[in-house]
This record gives sequence, structure tokens and C-alpha cells, in this order.
Amino acid sequence: MYTLRVTKASSHKLQSRFCWVYRNEIAACDAAIQNGEIVRIESHGGAFFGVGYYNAHSEITVRILSFEERNIDAAFIARRIERAVHKRAAMREHSDAYRIVHAEADMLPGLMADYYNGYLSLQINTLGMERLRTWVIDALVVLLKPKGIIEKSDPKMRRKEGLEPAGGVIWGEVPQRVVMQERGVAFEVDLHAGQKTGFYLDQRRNRHVVSGYVRSGMRVLDCFCNAGGFGLHALREGASVHFVDMSDSALSQVERNLTCNGFAPQKITKADAFDFMESQVASATRYDLIVLDPPPFAKSKREVEGAMKGMGFLLASAIKLLDDQGIVALFSCSHHVGIGELLTLALHVGMQEGVMLEVLELLRADADHPYILSIPNTDYLSGVVLRTVAV
Repeated sequence: MYTLRVTKASSHKLQSRFCWVYRNEIAACDAAIQNGEIVRIESHGGAFFGVGYYNAHSEITVRILSFEERNIDAAFIARRIERAVHKRAAMREHSDAYRIVHAEADMLPGLMADYYNGYLSLQINTLGMERLRTWVIDALVVLLKPKGIIEKSDPKMRRKEGLEPAGGVIWGEVPQRVVMQERGVAFEVDLHAGQKTGFYLDQRRNRHVVSGYVRSGMRVLDCFCNAGGFGLHALREGASVHFVDMSDSALSQVERNLTCNGFAPQKITKADAFDFMESQVASATRYDLIVLDPPPFAKSKREVEGAMKGMGFLLASAIKLLDDQGIVALFSCSHHVGIGELLTLALHVGMQEGVMLEVLELLRADADHPYILSIPNTDYLSGVVLRTVAV
């Protein structure tokens, strides 16, 4: 096994169990190391830190697989995946779809795997994990006995790693659509063309929490609705729901999911959310609960200012559309705009709009998408549920 030494600054981070070594944090390494190979990581003083894989193509040059001296082989990968599966056993109580492996949060960087009612959706996004592909698939097949596995690897991430795009059915058979259940609500998931690995599983608990504030007869707006997750849970509680998204495929999913659950037809609008909210404010329309779940506005720190402006506009518009005691759930799926930023934004917008905002809930990703304290980027989904209070 080749050896790589890191700088003093990197040593400090690795002591806290941070899992990445950036290119500029490498002090010395064997010249013969090939991209994708396993390396032994040492401190600037020569102390052992961990074992990981190396790729000079990537700014994140080393991703750690273990902080103990381990032989990275098929048995190691199988144990890692088995541990990840075991700690999610409780998820089965509420759903037959959940994340099995969540990359660094399960000490399997570059690998994500979701289970959908007997089928697996897989992402292999790094060169190091690509080299371990056969062991990964073998372990998943033995442990979960899926009917089929489809690969939905991220082409942008793979290009950054010097990899060609990869996708399609790689084991067994995978139908075009799979029906999954989540707390009694059915969702038809297109594993071949759906978002990410198929569905936004990370919002599972949040859909349940938000639906707990819904009462029969409420008027609900599900904006950036995607497959209609929040709205469908609200319908189960007796609300009427207006679904809004700019994607034809997303709105087609909403229609299929309404049918799948036997719900009555609802209002569905194809529109840019910003234009839609502006038009609604100009109308006499009012809602009792509004869900704002936009795509990531801040993929980097330099985009935070623009993201906050955009989310501020959405929140201000939502407040205008709510009656007194109305509720808004606002989400950010960016590590750079977390709970603290959302609360600061809400305070500012509340003052601007002349209302007090009561904080009902602070939300994060469900337990199958773990947040590891030493890996800040695993805290990427944040939400606040607010209730308007007239002053």
C-alpha cells in the first residue's frame, strides 16, 4: 500500500475525523501512486491517520474509508454495507423506500444506494469507488436480494473524477415505474428518469411533520412540488391542494400519484415559482399552509447572497398569501444555507412584512441521511415551519 503524508492543517482536521484531504493539503506522497488506488494516510509527523483512496484529478484528492488500519477488500466493503443496512432497520416501519448507503456518512465515500420496494437505485460517483464496484454490487445483492439494480450515477461528479458517465440497469430487471409506500401514501417512482436516485427520500420525516399541522378543509399550496410529496400527505388529512412546478415530468408524476391514492383531482399549475408567487400576491388568493421546497440555490459560498434574496422573496410572498395564523414551511437543500440562515432570513422578512413569526419546527433530513458532526457537508437539508402572528 502506498503512503501519503498530509500537512499540519490537514492533520488537525483528520484528528476530528473529517474524511477528505484536499490537493493542497498533501505534503508528500509516493510518486508511483496511481489514481483510484488505496493509500495509507499519515500525519506530517508520520503518525497513522487512516486508509482511503487517491485521485489527483479531484480537488478532494483523498477520501477516507477507515480511520483504522484495514485491508480494503470485498469483506471490508460487505461489512460496511451490512452496517449501513442494519442501522436503517427502523425505517421499514414507516416506508418500503429508504436510503441504504449515504456516502461519507456511512464511510463509503462516492457511493449512494436507495431501496425502493425490492429494487435498488445506485450512484457510484468517484474513481476510488468505481474501482470497488464489483465488491459493492456483490454485497448489495447478497444482503438485500433485490429484484433489480439501476445505476443513476451523477455525470458531473464522474467527469470531475475523470470518469465516463455510467447508468442503466446493471442487475436483474427494473420496471419503468415502482410503487412505494410512505406512511400510508403511495408514490409511483420512475427509477429510470426520476430525480437523483428516484425520489426525495430525505424529506420523508418532514412530509409527516408538516402534514401534522393540516386540518380538514385547509387550502394548501405545494410549491416546487416535484412528485407532490407534501401535498399528497396534506390531501390525506383532508386538505385541498394546489400543486406548482415548472417540470412537465414532475407534474405528470403528481397526476399519477393522485390516481394511485384515489384522491380527487386537484389544481395543478405549470409555472416558474417566482412568477407564480408574484401573480398570486396580485390576486385575491389565500392559503392556510404553504410549502416552499426549492432546488439548491447556493451550491457554493459565493452563491449564498443570491440564494438568500431569492428565498427572501419566496417567504415574503408566502406571508402575503397567508391569513393570520397561516403556516409556511421553507426548506433549503444547501449546506451553505442552514437553519441559522433560514431563521435570520425569517426574522428579517417578518419585520419587513409587519408580522411576527412563531417557530413551530426546525427540520433536517430524515435518519437514513445521517448528519455526522465531523463532516459538515452531511448537514445539507434544513427547514423551518413558521406560523404568522399579526402584530
